[in-house]
Amino acid sequence: MYQNKPDVTDEELGIRAFKVKRAKSVERAIERLRHGLGPAWKDLTEEEIEELEWVFGEVWSYVARSQWEELHFGRMTMSDVVRILTLSSQLRRHARGQVEILREVAAILGAEPAPAAE
Repeated sequence: MYQNKPDVTDEELGIRAFKVKRAKSVERAIERLRHGLGPAWKDLTEEEIEELEWVFGEVWSYVARSQWEELHFGRMTMSDVVRILTLSSQLRRHARGQVEILREVAAILGAEPAPAAE
């Protein structure tokens, strides 16, 4: 058939597919959040929205796909958003363990209970 190797490896295709699926899932999550918050959505800055997109992408990578589909983005309150933004900041600063923070974010979204406070 073809004697030449493809320009793109299977690994690169897999990574690209992963990133595209994550981006589409995050986009849908943000849309559900926007719809759920209603007029309060306008109180969020562009930077806060970008931070939410980033942390939702991290959560998407952390939870099982079946769990992701059950998360309650549309039921979030502004208080939930503020808490997630705080956790996102901690995640970026490596203030605590990544898994611990992602569990808390997932718990806010209804995926699993948050870890017990020490």
